[in-house]
Amino acid sequence: MATTTELHVLDPRTGSTVSRLPVAEAADCEAAAQRARRAAAEWARVPAVERAAAVRAGAESVRAAADELADLNESETGKLRADSLGGVGAGADTLSQYAELGPVHRGRSLQGAWTATDLMVPQPRGVVAVLTPWNDPVAVAAGLIGAALVTGNTVVHKPSERCPRTGRRFAELLAQHLPDGVLEILDGDASVGSRLASSPQVDVVAQVGSSAAGRAIAFACAARGAKALLENGGNDPLIVDDGVDPRWAASQAALGAFANAGQICVSVERIYVVETVAENFLAQLTEKARSWADRIGPVVDARHRDGIHDQVSDAVRGGASVLTGGEPVPGAGTFYPPTVLDGCTETMTVMREETFGPVAPVQVVRSFEDALARACDDRYGLAATVLTENMEHAQHAWRTLPVGTVKINSVFGGAPGGAAQPRGASGSGFGYGPELLDELTTTKVVHWSSPGIVGQ
Repeated sequence: MATTTELHVLDPRTGSTVSRLPVAEAADCEAAAQRARRAAAEWARVPAVERAAAVRAGAESVRAAADELADLNESETGKLRADSLGGVGAGADTLSQYAELGPVHRGRSLQGAWTATDLMVPQPRGVVAVLTPWNDPVAVAAGLIGAALVTGNTVVHKPSERCPRTGRRFAELLAQHLPDGVLEILDGDASVGSRLASSPQVDVVAQVGSSAAGRAIAFACAARGAKALLENGGNDPLIVDDGVDPRWAASQAALGAFANAGQICVSVERIYVVETVAENFLAQLTEKARSWADRIGPVVDARHRDGIHDQVSDAVRGGASVLTGGEPVPGAGTFYPPTVLDGCTETMTVMREETFGPVAPVQVVRSFEDALARACDDRYGLAATVLTENMEHAQHAWRTLPVGTVKINSVFGGAPGGAAQPRGASGSGFGYGPELLDELTTTKVVHWSSPGIVGQ
């Protein structure tokens, strides 16, 4: 494959090289998209149960290769072993779930004339470019690729440049059960994603990643009439109301801010605590943060660690106090400690932008109403959490917060089958759940009338 540049990935635990892969050039991108286009018509004609069987077989191959995929994920992103295995298991389960949902995805019959049949029929959109992130590469890719395949689309997959071997190996395990061209794989950076978003061969771009990349994809798709399905950055608030147990609230805040070193799409990014519980809450959160120091791995790379520290440093210059953490861990690797900041204000970058690291910035406020107003004042709209014993406050919060997901008294969790639409700078469209099948199909209305009948 002709290339001009190379992906060079370092193990964030040690700094040693783990991946060197060539970046696909424009000709490579177009060739992959054309192969997917040629395969699309035939794949759409394959019965839904047979498409599902291929995806189900892929799920079993992923399960069988769990250790291999977890090793790759650990070495490229620093994700802890248990979390890496959990992501692989979640990915395999997601493929299996879409293999069940695909054949029962249905349209509607309409009540037309006695002499006619009227239908609304879902059909595949065509070629789907799937651009996936590094923080949970197997599970996220499994959802988008699995849903695209079972609905009769072909796929061109570009894994994140921060974990190219993990993403490629996952896709290879699935592709071995599919006809040629149905699942193409490209290695590359943002330039490859940009080429796919602009390719006339691509009908849908499904991206999970940064808001900046999402905006560029949305513009490219709008210019040529393609569909953009985007889950982008978030700046998820956590509200700690008056009357809650400070120790419990601190445990929730620490889990939300520090799990996977804060590198989760719906991590807690900013905390508003009512002043009546603030002192005890901050003391407990500081203690919890210190206990998390040995429970997280490194952040993904030096560039990301430096961006996290820039936000922390900006907050300190603006008057925030570091209660624990606040400096990169010296030595090999790209470790950043669980960090708690007190005295934060809305002018600070750490409160306005996604940090995506193990940082818990706290702003003390006068009341629940004040906290809710500040939580709502944001350009992102991914998720939010409210910790409260007051049912009226909880009800008001979930109805008011302009986000796709609201969690009351639990930073993570939810029932199976749920799906949400992000808002604002956080993206658009259903990126998971049964509704993802609707996003990846287009509906055709069919009116079929009997010929030669008087009055018709």
